[in-house]
Amino acid sequence: MGSGRHNYIMRFKKPDLWLGYVPMDSPYAMVSYNPIPVNPRNKNGVFPFRALMYSTYTFTRRVPDPDDPATLMKEDGVAICSQMWVENFREPDKTVSNLTNYLRRFELWVLAYQKVCADETGAYMPRSSITRPALEDLLALRNAVLDNRFKWGARLEFFIRSPKDKTDYESLSKRKIRAILTTTQPSPFQDRIVQEVLFMILEPVYEARFSQKSFAFRPGRNAHTVLRVIRRNFAGYLWYIKGDLSTVLDGMKVGMVISALMRDVRDKKVVDLIKAALTTPVVTSRADDGEKKRKTKRKYQKKRVLAEDEPKPDPYWLETFFGFAPEEAEICPSWGHCGILSPLLANVCLDELDRWMEDKIREFYKPSTSDVIWNSPDGEAEQGNTSWPEFVPTSGPDKTRKIDYIRHGGHILIGVRGPRADAAILRKQLIEFCDQKYMLKLDNESLPIEHITKGIMFLDHVLCRRVVYPTLRYTATGGKIISEKGVGTLLSVTASLKQCIKQFSKLNFLKGDRDPDPQPCFRMFHATQAHTNAQMNKFLSTIVEWYRYADNRKKIVNFCSYIIRGSLAKLYAAKYKLRSRAKVYKIGARNLSRPLKEKKGQSPEFHNLLRMGLVESIDGLQYTRMSLVPETDYSPFPAGWRPDHEKALVEYIKLEDSTTLEEQRNCLKEQGLISPQDYISMLVWNYKRNSISVPHLSSSLSSENSIQSEAGLFLGSNEENSERRFTSEEDKEESVGAAQMINTQLPYSG
Repeated sequence: MGSGRHNYIMRFKKPDLWLGYVPMDSPYAMVSYNPIPVNPRNKNGVFPFRALMYSTYTFTRRVPDPDDPATLMKEDGVAICSQMWVENFREPDKTVSNLTNYLRRFELWVLAYQKVCADETGAYMPRSSITRPALEDLLALRNAVLDNRFKWGARLEFFIRSPKDKTDYESLSKRKIRAILTTTQPSPFQDRIVQEVLFMILEPVYEARFSQKSFAFRPGRNAHTVLRVIRRNFAGYLWYIKGDLSTVLDGMKVGMVISALMRDVRDKKVVDLIKAALTTPVVTSRADDGEKKRKTKRKYQKKRVLAEDEPKPDPYWLETFFGFAPEEAEICPSWGHCGILSPLLANVCLDELDRWMEDKIREFYKPSTSDVIWNSPDGEAEQGNTSWPEFVPTSGPDKTRKIDYIRHGGHILIGVRGPRADAAILRKQLIEFCDQKYMLKLDNESLPIEHITKGIMFLDHVLCRRVVYPTLRYTATGGKIISEKGVGTLLSVTASLKQCIKQFSKLNFLKGDRDPDPQPCFRMFHATQAHTNAQMNKFLSTIVEWYRYADNRKKIVNFCSYIIRGSLAKLYAAKYKLRSRAKVYKIGARNLSRPLKEKKGQSPEFHNLLRMGLVESIDGLQYTRMSLVPETDYSPFPAGWRPDHEKALVEYIKLEDSTTLEEQRNCLKEQGLISPQDYISMLVWNYKRNSISVPHLSSSLSSENSIQSEAGLFLGSNEENSERRFTSEEDKEESVGAAQMINTQLPYSG
């Protein structure tokens, strides 16, 4: 019998079991079937199934194809990414020099291909659905990157193409080729795959090293996190410095980016790839193309038909959604051919500013013995009323001097508690640092110093001080509880009505500043009433979520609802020729949920058509009354907050340490507790040794004996357990009977 071949003589008790003996997807493929020669039919004309019970099957093991790229996927890509996150968070200060090993992992390239395909087609592609030609092209792209044959921004030569790209580049005319080479084109599909792989490799490296003071372009952090941190940590600061460093996000010199990158990453292959992406010129449309645009358009242009599984675009909703974003969140860096790597690289460069500011926070910290707040430079100690962590009680003239800092993208906010001279010194030092490090020329006007009473605008919210007089209760000497009125401040985070009007004006929803008048949104003129209302409800839901932590959430959302409702009423008045908004509200109700185009005598009632499924259901506008707007979210924000994924990583690394487990075990022993794992193991061990389950034993014994037996089974040694096994002959007979009942109910395992 040769290697890889196995002969099986299969005997069955039932004739119909041989059909499913060997699965079709097993590594054994059936080569031949040699039944024992028998008479096909007996005397009664019945087929002798017994003859099939002694048949010979020959199987051979499928030899894996060495040229199949699927053989390179030996591990899950997500597991590799998780391993990188754990390793970098375990040693965050270690210089990384072995990233090329991860760049070779084909599993990461397949995972990147899945993510880019999801962005391209709008549907996730499972790994089993990736065809072999696509895997071969992906392997060719990986080898080209490792062999330095990959070029960023290629227009005609591709290692791998998008599943949606059906263009035959070999049959293109010279005019189309020239247009492809000289005009602005979207980022090639293969470039985005390489960007995704580099991003998966570099993100865990730098997320473990980034400062906790930066919140933009990072997982688990957003503008809401910034507002909650400001409300929690910036109460009590009198002077504020607000700076705009967005010009850094427009682009930096390649040498600065590479030097900032090489502080922690010393892998030549990865650094050279990013350097090539920054230095390779990006082809844009030339300025002298105006003459070519004078050509007359064709009379008939074929419209693109969407596929059945393709998501339907909704450009008006998307434009409205992104048009309402705050100015601080509008700018997203895009450097060269880096694509999604650009925000990460921007944070890498600005992380030096974050570290410099952290040093200044420790340098400016000067505690006062007569002050009752901020006993530590990080503000970890909870003082005052613990139900209001943002509450800052007042103190004497000699107050603690302290500064705090936060950054969202290119926008920074610095709070200073102390004299204005400290803020002026810090501003001067900050201007010198930006000039030396980033070649950025700043002046006093670009970094204004403002008092809290004036109101500080940040992320479309106004930060101001609110004086409160809570009742403070504390325990005096002797245990006597004293209640007295206190005086302190809270930081009020209020949505800016002026900024809200500005955003609506940009979207052409209203006209005027002091007395804004809603304008009809004529871009929805040809849409149905149901679709238009659904679009505006999406917009209103976005606004309600954006102003979630604003103190005046009800008022600002009610104003936005008034503007949108008035805009729709004017649109419907013009569309259905109803002349005024009052008539629209009379027919369509306050929330515009009734149909406006129905006429009496010409069509049945709307609810009858809706019941028969002949018309669309019209959803009324949300939040038409202030009572329907949800309350402001005042949930307390913990000091030293970290995202959930970072806390899980830190906890996992801590539990992996053997010293942590020893400390927990010692703590359990000192307190006389039993861990759930030990309890289950004792249950299993005693059941196997005694063949008695503890619940049956405890039910058969008396209450006093059951307590002693359980204590002996769980806490005593083996010798003590053997001595206390049975207390009397009657208990023994009952326990044996219980054991026999259990054994009869258990399945046979021999």
